[in-house]
Amino acid sequence: MIYIKDNFLDREFFEQLELYLKSNEWEEKVVGEKEFYIQSSLKDFDEYMENKLSIIEQKDVKNILSFFRKSTDELDNSWRIHSDLNIKGEKPDRALVYYISPREKEDLHGTALWEHVRYGDTIPPTITNDEYDEMIKVDAENLDMWRLSSVIGYKQNRLISYPSAYFHSKYPNKSWKQGREIFVMFYKYI
Repeated sequence: MIYIKDNFLDREFFEQLELYLKSNEWEEKVVGEKEFYIQSSLKDFDEYMENKLSIIEQKDVKNILSFFRKSTDELDNSWRIHSDLNIKGEKPDRALVYYISPREKEDLHGTALWEHVRYGDTIPPTITNDEYDEMIKVDAENLDMWRLSSVIGYKQNRLISYPSAYFHSKYPNKSWKQGREIFVMFYKYI
């Protein structure tokens, strides 16, 4: 199940988060062959998110990894269609994207959900790490291997949460000049 929560943070808390991002530099992080532009998350914010998600989902959740991420029209502008099979040696149950920066594009943009021509809309639980790595290396940028299922539209202060096995990417692959700033979190039920 996918869920969407608009106006996720109250105005005061949201403004503090914006100030934090403006007060810190975005750092280039290379993971494998991928470049990301990130800022570390704050422990208090992570705990707040865990608590709020536990209430929404009516289950206790544990953060596996979280960070703030930025993409622009020039930085981090590949498709990278993928699912989140393995995060820091753990298998997350869910992933979330929280939109922070103001909407700067009029065309459709946000988070895309995809269907792979062979695997469908989710990564099979029987796939090996090697098979997954090979598929992502070969297919992540090849749109002929994917069918766009839907796009969850970008809206400032919107949170979306989805099963981590779903194939997804930002949409489109290029953001705007000032940058798409989001919070990403991978979590599991405990």
